[in-house]
Amino acid sequence: MYAVIEGIDTAGKSTQLDILKEKHQEAIFTKEPGGTEIGLKLREMALNGEAKSKVAEMFLFLADRAEHIEEVIKPNEKNMVISDRSVISGIAYASNLPLEIVTTLNLIATSNILPTHIILLELTPEELTKRLAGKSNDSIESRGIDYLIDIQNRMKKTIEMLDLNHIYIDASLSIEEIAQKIEEFING
Repeated sequence: MYAVIEGIDTAGKSTQLDILKEKHQEAIFTKEPGGTEIGLKLREMALNGEAKSKVAEMFLFLADRAEHIEEVIKPNEKNMVISDRSVISGIAYASNLPLEIVTTLNLIATSNILPTHIILLELTPEELTKRLAGKSNDSIESRGIDYLIDIQNRMKKTIEMLDLNHIYIDASLSIEEIAQKIEEFING
């Protein structure tokens, strides 16, 4: 199983991943970007806004994704792998190019290896506004609420376009309710 937790920033991915780590200690936990040694450097470059071009930023993430598939996903195909973000985020955040082109580039980067289970934690614009107000924002979060909601919508379009096994969960539910829905979906 290759399960991923997706969602825009502040949706509660980290909290749910911590719960999954307790419940599934046998699983391999990873993240995109930054799940490999090279990936950590690429993630830092991208999140610090070092790439001035959106296309360059996308290629940093594609390089990270290709390395992640090769180093983490392929060697663990017989194990349960749970990832914080995946190709879904990669496609959605590359919003400067048409979805179809970005999808093709990402399928090349992943060698067509896609998650078997996608959990998308969804936020309303109102809930997102409330959550962002309480924290300092990185270069991506500081692009604004409309930008992040557009990214969330692109995540949903990507999941549907690739016809992937998924569940959408209202991120404003209690932590316990969300954890229960995730567990039911994973145990299917």
